Amino acid sequence: MALITSIASQKGGVSKTTTSISLAAGLARKGKKVLLLDIDSQANASKVLLPDYSQLRKDQTIYTTIIERRSLIVHKTSIPTLDIVPSHILLSNTDVELTTALDHREARLKVQLDKIKDNYDFIFIDCPPALSWLTLNAFTASDQVIVVISPGYFELESINQINKTIYEAQQNFNPDLKIKGYMFGMADNTVNSKTSLKILRQAYPEYLLNNIVPRNVDLKDASMNKQDIFIYNPKSIGAEAYGRVIEEVFNVKA
Repeated sequence: MALITSIASQKGGVSKTTTSISLAAGLARKGKKVLLLDIDSQANASKVLLPDYSQLRKDQTIYTTIIERRSLIVHKTSIPTLDIVPSHILLSNTDVELTTALDHREARLKVQLDKIKDNYDFIFIDCPPALSWLTLNAFTASDQVIVVISPGYFELESINQINKTIYEAQQNFNPDLKIKGYMFGMADNTVNSKTSLKILRQAYPEYLLNNIVPRNVDLKDASMNKQDIFIYNPKSIGAEAYGRVIEEVFNVKA
């Protein structure tokens, strides 16, 4: 049975999608069977991993599962053991659609994911950078959450908000959901970064992952070239950092 992990953040621009792609691709390149669910309406993970993404219709994306309650549409990527269910811009209207829904609106993803999860070793859900019904769908379907945090005052403040959403999901929808850890990314040698990391270590010692991911231009360049970091530059500090995170969190040797 697959381990299902939500990659989440309440704030955008913190390398959440880069983390989703890197963890999924890293494990797949170790021979693990991996599925990445993109439920962020920006669809950035989908655009990186699917060269023909712009040609997809909405009924070929996760839109048809969340809005129309149909089966997940799984696509192959260039990595043999990595599949993806792509996102769609119309997911941005999900909260409007689900606010008036009478069914178990928080479980639409879980119902369909339960049908195929045994086909994989690891499943990742790239959540939107907002606390929405999409995020609650992800948390309801997941075993654990990795919260991605980058340096900055507002970034640290967002932890309280996402913790409340995780708690709400635990209390109302998924009592087995766990916080696997806070992953500190985009780290550098600035005072801002060092201070943010110090605060995290003091405030959340039980959750902060030991391995941090430094700011690395190769990570951005990999996405620009529609590649994961392990194929773009496997010797980069970004690839090495995500390899250590994979080993720490999933016990798979980098």
